[in-house]
Amino acid sequence: CPAGRWGQSQLPIGCDSEVDLPPSGPAGLSTDHLALDEVFLETLASDGPLGCDLCGEGGAESRCEVCGVNLCGFCCQAHRRQKRTASHSVQGLDELKSRGRLCRPILCCVHPGQELRLFCQPCDLPVCLECAATLHRDHRCCPTSDVIDCHGDRIRELITVRLRPRLERLEESLQKELLQARVDATANDIRAFARGYASAVEAHCVSLLRRLEELRIHRRNQLHVQRAQLRQALLDIRGGVEFAERLLSCGSDAEILSAKGVTLGRLTSLSESSLDPNLATVAPDDGSSICFMPREAAGEVEGYPVVGIIHSKTIDLSKCTIEGEGLQRGIVGQPGHFTLVCRDSAGEQLTRGGEHILISIATVTDNSDGSYSVSYTAEEPGSYSVWVCVKTQHVKGSPFILNVKRKMRRHSGTFHCCSFCSSGGAKDARCGCAGTMPGGFKGCGHGHKGHPGKPHWSCCGSTVEKSECLPESVVAAVSPRGHLRTVEL
Repeated sequence: CPAGRWGQSQLPIGCDSEVDLPPSGPAGLSTDHLALDEVFLETLASDGPLGCDLCGEGGAESRCEVCGVNLCGFCCQAHRRQKRTASHSVQGLDELKSRGRLCRPILCCVHPGQELRLFCQPCDLPVCLECAATLHRDHRCCPTSDVIDCHGDRIRELITVRLRPRLERLEESLQKELLQARVDATANDIRAFARGYASAVEAHCVSLLRRLEELRIHRRNQLHVQRAQLRQALLDIRGGVEFAERLLSCGSDAEILSAKGVTLGRLTSLSESSLDPNLATVAPDDGSSICFMPREAAGEVEGYPVVGIIHSKTIDLSKCTIEGEGLQRGIVGQPGHFTLVCRDSAGEQLTRGGEHILISIATVTDNSDGSYSVSYTAEEPGSYSVWVCVKTQHVKGSPFILNVKRKMRRHSGTFHCCSFCSSGGAKDARCGCAGTMPGGFKGCGHGHKGHPGKPHWSCCGSTVEKSECLPESVVAAVSPRGHLRTVEL
């Protein structure tokens, strides 16, 4: 501090607490011996270089615990030889490092070499023997060991009763402040995330609206072209019909016959052109194929996952397909199945369901993926005409011809070489073939009359293993027996 300002208050850098300097200046402040010891031990622990405090040339090897100085080997020997310091305790630095703490006496700053063993109660200061005999000779001085309990208890009381509770309250308040700071920081993160997500959703919304406008323009152009085609087809058919009707109503027999070839050719051409799939299968586009699917994943926008897509695929009846054998053939009384797959103009399967499907003699199940499972059960054999319509319009190939066969009769007997072998020689075993055996046997046997000469079914006599069972009328006409009873062993 500048001269003449020792009595003013100063703020130490460490604790930022205001203290009054003594008249003697900073040198009159109390020495923090614990801090000095900790600094020394930290230097030892870090293997930092220590020089000799006396000569300043050699490296320190030991330390005088009384004087508190580091000594090189030469100074240590000199320190021990001097009469005034010969009784001092000198410890090696390696020993102090392994011990981990210093135990050294506190020396008087007025009388060097004198340990502070007494405590002057009026002055409230530790003193040495020489101080007690001179400067404090009329004061009450006691050994430090006699007064340490009293003063130590006072310090402990201040800590326990006053400072410790306050310390806990301060720490609790600090924790609350830290918690609030963390909550505020998290809240700011949430708000920033929400703003970013809202921005991404808004950008996605703009993109969807732009896509919707593009679809509107594209569909409008398609409708214009379609309307022009339909208008031209209407004019052609109307002109042909009006000409033919006027010819029939106003023309003579000769005129009709002379124009018959041209008229029939024109009407036939118009009739065939009206069956053009590009015109006949076009369903009115009311925009129902354009829809918003809010729960479908739409990727990421600005790093945020978003949902919601515009579905715009339009069904093209000429591209729809039928999968499964149930549309070509069926069996009476047995369920038949096939699948209608709805596709767009590019031939790709639609990704959603909801179309109005009309199929005769069938039950339709929407698979919600652009396909529809169809099942039916025919009651009578024969040829059926199956209509498959979407939005009241036939798909390509509809109506389909379905051939239903009668239910296959399963064999109730066993496929054997003869009833004698299959029954183990039982006389009551019967067979549907024309074979007979003497000796009271009611079935057939090898080499006997009427045996087919090959394995056959015991229920009907058929020699084809994988076949339908013959009707009873056929068996009755072939079998020499009046009734049939199969025994399956």
